[in-house]
Amino acid sequence: MPSKSKKQWREETLEPVTKRFGERQEEFRTDSGLEIDPLYTAEDLATGGHEPQRDLGYPGEYPYTRGVQPNTYRGRMWTMRQYSGYATSAVTNERFRYLLEQGQTGLSVAFDLPTQIGYDSDHPLAQGEVGKVGVPICSLEDMESLFQGIPLDKVSTSMTINSTASILLCLYIATAKRQGVSPGQLNGTIQNDILKEYIARGTYAYPPRPSMRLVVDVFKYCAQDVPRWNTISVSGYHMREAGATAVQELAFTFANAIAYVQAAMDAGLEVDDFAPRLSFFFVAQNNLFEEVAKFRAARRMWAKIMKERFKAQDPRSMMLRFHTQTAGVSLTAQQPDNNLIRCTVQALAAVLGGSQSLHVNSRDEALALPSEESVQLSLRTQQILGYESGVADVVDPLGGSYYVESLTDQLEQEAYEYLQRIEDFGGAVAAIEQGFQVREIGESAYQHRREVESGDRIIVGVNRFTTDTPPLEGLLRVDAEPRTKTRRKAERKRL
Repeated sequence: MPSKSKKQWREETLEPVTKRFGERQEEFRTDSGLEIDPLYTAEDLATGGHEPQRDLGYPGEYPYTRGVQPNTYRGRMWTMRQYSGYATSAVTNERFRYLLEQGQTGLSVAFDLPTQIGYDSDHPLAQGEVGKVGVPICSLEDMESLFQGIPLDKVSTSMTINSTASILLCLYIATAKRQGVSPGQLNGTIQNDILKEYIARGTYAYPPRPSMRLVVDVFKYCAQDVPRWNTISVSGYHMREAGATAVQELAFTFANAIAYVQAAMDAGLEVDDFAPRLSFFFVAQNNLFEEVAKFRAARRMWAKIMKERFKAQDPRSMMLRFHTQTAGVSLTAQQPDNNLIRCTVQALAAVLGGSQSLHVNSRDEALALPSEESVQLSLRTQQILGYESGVADVVDPLGGSYYVESLTDQLEQEAYEYLQRIEDFGGAVAAIEQGFQVREIGESAYQHRREVESGDRIIVGVNRFTTDTPPLEGLLRVDAEPRTKTRRKAERKRL
């Protein structure tokens, strides 16, 4: 044990140095605004009431702070799942095949905006958006083309789709059946998280409460007929991309998850019949330690919520399983090669935090959809982390760090305080209807922007260390001709 207290060290050793030489800035804070001490010791944990046996336990055991599997990546590497989709189903199929050949271990489908909100490619409101930011799917034929030559009993597929989730899942199941694959053999995830669409994205088709009924219908169907399918991916990612802090990401995600679980139970489902197939989707941002602490806090919070609030008995109902994507909002058009470093740090945070699945963004995504070369480099980032860095060889490698444990506790506490505010509104749906989450995220985004513009928050290559850089070559340009053919095909089918 140290011979002096942290207070004595601060007064006798630290302060004489800082008075003489100063520090880089007046105060140090995480991206969520949490104050960072210069040093953390066992005193910080004791002051916060931290009890290792209660708050940490062992990996694979409640409260799962250190991981939902006892051996994490020593047993199986995380699923390397690059998000892809553009132009047409046939073109996207080529990208899928390429990524699988390069060692990707799961598929992640990006749908275009018309598909996300329920419009066929020939609809007047779809004009100009077909195949731009995802793949257009208007029919079973399109879905079959998307997965041509890809055995759906051998690959796990994640589909980022919400208001039309039930329809796309039906098409996927029908495609599998035509391959001779039964629904019981399918592995994958449908995002199916409509509440965050009212908060952060806007691709909803129906009001919140009828939309909740559709979400629960998917729970019911899959529990009986597609038992290995993750029926929802409750997403904090999009709220964080819209400007939420890490604390808000945790609180708003779990508020939505609580609403889904309660709706399912109100519809007559037993919690342990559907909860083991719930999954989550978080972002990995730049602040390495805050992000690692966030993932650890998330596991502990979900375990407590399921056990204490919903009285779950099955341990699988208490295990938070999540996909992570690096932060698109952090990518810059200036000095785009800097994005390689940002995404590597973010991916490292996801791995240190125990993510089950990971997508790494590409360096050119602030300028265009990623090129083939860029997505290969993003996949190689994951593979180097997994097979060369050593970070996958030990479970929860930052567990026991005074700083990480203190930050984990603090994020959890702050997130619970936000959850209580949402409960005071009457729950997530009522809070959404009153605009609470949108206002809170808007204020956080505004504060972030002010810090960037004032220079208090440094963005390398944007407001500090700027240079004149030549335009990035080899950007992907989505060909208009295949997209036009997709629209015309939809028109012919309608006739």
